[in-house]
Amino acid sequence: MKLLRKNGLRATALGALAVSGALVLTACGSDDNSGSASSSPSAKTTAAASNAACGDAKGQLLASGSSAQKNAMDLWVKGFMAACPDVQLNYQSSSSGEGIVAFNQGTVGFAGSDSPLKPEEVTDSKKICAGGQGINLPMVGGPIAIGYHLEGVDSLVLDAPTLAKIFNSKIKNWDDAAIKALNPGVKLPNKPIQAFHRSEDSGTTQNLGKYLGATAKADWKYEAEKTWPAPGGQAASGSAGVAAQVKQVDGSIGYFELSYATAQSISTVKIDTGAAAPVEATSENASKAIAAAKIAGTGNDLALSLDYTTKADGAYPIVLVTYEIACDKGNKAATLPAVKAFLNYTASDEGQKVLSGAGYAPIPTEINTKVRAAIATLS
Repeated sequence: MKLLRKNGLRATALGALAVSGALVLTACGSDDNSGSASSSPSAKTTAAASNAACGDAKGQLLASGSSAQKNAMDLWVKGFMAACPDVQLNYQSSSSGEGIVAFNQGTVGFAGSDSPLKPEEVTDSKKICAGGQGINLPMVGGPIAIGYHLEGVDSLVLDAPTLAKIFNSKIKNWDDAAIKALNPGVKLPNKPIQAFHRSEDSGTTQNLGKYLGATAKADWKYEAEKTWPAPGGQAASGSAGVAAQVKQVDGSIGYFELSYATAQSISTVKIDTGAAAPVEATSENASKAIAAAKIAGTGNDLALSLDYTTKADGAYPIVLVTYEIACDKGNKAATLPAVKAFLNYTASDEGQKVLSGAGYAPIPTEINTKVRAAIATLS
């Protein structure tokens, strides 16, 4: 297994992941299930600004999966179709689990997933990828924000054990002693905690589970799976569904990508990692954690291993990387040109540049160079 050297990766990544302090979410920030086909006049007016190389790409391209990348995908589809009007691209925002199922059933050209393919999913993909298999291409990163709605509390710090107990229904009230200890001087109300989680298989859920499993082992004993494992709490569909509930319900807490918190002005928890100061969920701080990632896949499979236990100053530890899942070989001839053209665009400097303003983090340069090389070999 080939691993990138940590220091080298950090050096290149920090340059590539510089982001502006202001996170500006674009207007296309909803997480509905209507897909992302962007043939609207507004998309075509940006044609001159897009440098996507269309090649022989044409026809309809269907894709589905991760809702975490929905806001990024909206931007990508808009830019790509402005330059390549002969392609009708529709990305169905659902969940990572549903995207992988659709990919392994052969109904989409590629899928989005917030977790790399499992070994059994790779095996299943070989039935669709004639002579090849599905591979993981990291395309967008970012923080999983812990959003909360607690009237009168504008700043909140939690650590991994306390988060684990909240989501595991062990801490049930906002004025619990453990929360008070992390927030001296904050007037916490005697109010029940209403914790929200995803109702469907979700890579965001799995990444939160990986974080809690790595940092709060005594309090979170569940395997990191896409299905929510803990008792209690309330379920909502998609990141947008969880965010909407947190926005509406006083006393609530939930998890979703930063872009959803930014879009709805939802307060987010600072995480006490053991660093010099609690760490806020921002693209810049997530970038510092992603910069320490190592490539765990082999060949053109670029699955990453993230360090959820980081205590580096300013490194936000609850992060995810969304992969585009594609066949390395055996792609359908009718859609292969469009798949390659679109993925080349998302991995391009232009495609990665749009991420920062939407609350995401670009993929580190050293890794993204390998992504581009892998896309070029898709057949």
